[in-house]
Amino acid sequence: MTSTGLDEVDEIVDKYEAKSNALIQILLEIQRENRWLPKEALTRVGERLAVPLSQIYQITTFYKAFSLVPKGQHMVTVCMGTACHVRGAPRILYRVQELINIGPGDTSSDLKSSLETVNCLGCCALGPVMVIDGEYHGRLSPGQVKDILETCQ
Repeated sequence: MTSTGLDEVDEIVDKYEAKSNALIQILLEIQRENRWLPKEALTRVGERLAVPLSQIYQITTFYKAFSLVPKGQHMVTVCMGTACHVRGAPRILYRVQELINIGPGDTSSDLKSSLETVNCLGCCALGPVMVIDGEYHGRLSPGQVKDILETCQ
């Protein structure tokens, strides 16, 4: 992270008046800006809030919403919950992996895409479901995946 990036971290911390009880909100905002939480940003937040870096890491590794590795510009999520699974989610996931050439939990080397799986998205009647950048696509067949990925990316 460049010094310019640390200036942005300082602005976010200042927005919350450097209060340690706003730590999660600060981290969420930094991640929204960067798509991940670089170590330099976490160190600066710890210094500014007088919170040990170990405590910040406990929080960032506990909550799935946080990422300590770079994420792609586009987030592709495939539901692998029971309803989606029995309706063909493994085939959807396999097709996504074929097309974007990464596995679950990975990010492409060009930082264009990240792939995640989840246990349930809460829309079981639409299974199998894939979400791309917050846009839900349900009742999928493997043949639809390529067109959906192309229109969203």
